[in-house]
Amino acid sequence: MGKKNLVEEFITQIIANSAFTELDRIYLRNRILALVGDEALKVETTSDNLLDLKDELIVAAQNNGLIANSNSAYDILGAQLLNFIVPRPSIVNQKFWESYQLSPQKAIADFYQMSKASDYIKTRAIARNIYFTAGSKYGDLEITINLSKPEKDPKDIAAARYKKTVSYPQCQLCMENEGYLGHSNYPARTNHRVIRFKLGNETWGFQYSPYAYFNEHCIFLAPVHEKMKISEQTFVNLLEIVSKFPGYFAGSNADLPIVGGSILAHEHYQGGRHSFPMEKAPIIKKLSFAGFSDIEAGIVKWPMSVIRLRGQNQKSIVELANKILRKWQNYSDEKVDIRAFTEHIPHHTITPIARLHGQTYELDLVLRDNQTSAKYPDGIFHPHPAVQHIKKENIGLIEVMGLAIFPPRLKPELLEVKKYLLDQPNDIAPMHLDWTRHIKTKYQINSANVKQILQRELGLVFASVLADAGVFKQTTEGEAAFMRFINEVGLN
Repeated sequence: MGKKNLVEEFITQIIANSAFTELDRIYLRNRILALVGDEALKVETTSDNLLDLKDELIVAAQNNGLIANSNSAYDILGAQLLNFIVPRPSIVNQKFWESYQLSPQKAIADFYQMSKASDYIKTRAIARNIYFTAGSKYGDLEITINLSKPEKDPKDIAAARYKKTVSYPQCQLCMENEGYLGHSNYPARTNHRVIRFKLGNETWGFQYSPYAYFNEHCIFLAPVHEKMKISEQTFVNLLEIVSKFPGYFAGSNADLPIVGGSILAHEHYQGGRHSFPMEKAPIIKKLSFAGFSDIEAGIVKWPMSVIRLRGQNQKSIVELANKILRKWQNYSDEKVDIRAFTEHIPHHTITPIARLHGQTYELDLVLRDNQTSAKYPDGIFHPHPAVQHIKKENIGLIEVMGLAIFPPRLKPELLEVKKYLLDQPNDIAPMHLDWTRHIKTKYQINSANVKQILQRELGLVFASVLADAGVFKQTTEGEAAFMRFINEVGLN
């Protein structure tokens, strides 16, 4: 491919991917030069890929001394450059809802494509994640080692020390992020757009996750910055969302520390077009709740404690789900270390997940308990010390459903584990030694099978992580305790 002028080729790609036309070329050239410097007019390129051209323009801006050589400056300018292909919020919303009237699926697909094309969804970073499936007695579990989110740049850390603290936006889930420039301690959001939609009497936001963990990973945002709360309204909202966004599930993290997600300060739900392992798990015990003959219910074959409700009547599902929630919030069973309160501190909540299959709603209710103890200071129903060399972070919504999000440190650490298993010189972390030695006793390991063995064993660790988080264990005693709670709710 021959060389072309970098700025002009970037303009050509903007015109091809936006509402701009050739009549806008001079305007676009001047707006781009304002960002990257006039010297960029001398730079040539062999690329015609929009994202690659954006990267080359950022390098030109750095060479011209217009931006600092830091990750935050790179992202801020990148978002500004790609904002040229994203219409203003009012137009994005207008087009979305006009398209939605004809085809909700197409409206959603177009918004998703725009979010990828503008690099708001970091597709190239996401592609670096390690992903595989691993078998377990609960079915195939999904494992990711998260390598997409960039580590903090030392230059940005240093700059943040001297930046005046402000409370705008209040958090990364606030509507005020739409179009926000960003700074050394806050992500760039110039190219960010939010679809507004009615949820009850409120106007909520729908957007995609920049660093998606699964297909079409999206977020539904409450309009105001208020703490997350699981309540009857949560169930109403989730069922309404899956009605409005066909093919998507919708779920909420729990609303208590330890068992909640990473952001509890802003009410939000997550969704997407993905079938998780928990959704595929079968019912192992059918239940029939008194007064709810129109609801199919059962206990799910899953390491965590899950009650599944299915039916076509939203109102009935919400009423039963709320009854289960209220019972669980006040339920204790000392025989199995389950306590609703200690010194008036609440410990019980639910992680709910909603789906719509045809005309039938499905709502999974995962019982959560955030107690701690002298033996388990991180959480009784939290990854226990035996598995914390792999995973010690909270178990949130995504992992509850069977997709592990393991930390990036594991990539280099597991390379040393692999060397140890193959009797090669290594620098294995001491915390992995017992686990690795145990693996070595189970298999005849060689260079051809070591990767598969490690993946299988990571799957077993994740199954143990989920079992640790399960309030009613997969034992005779645990199953009996689960049924004691179910009877408290009220069976036919």
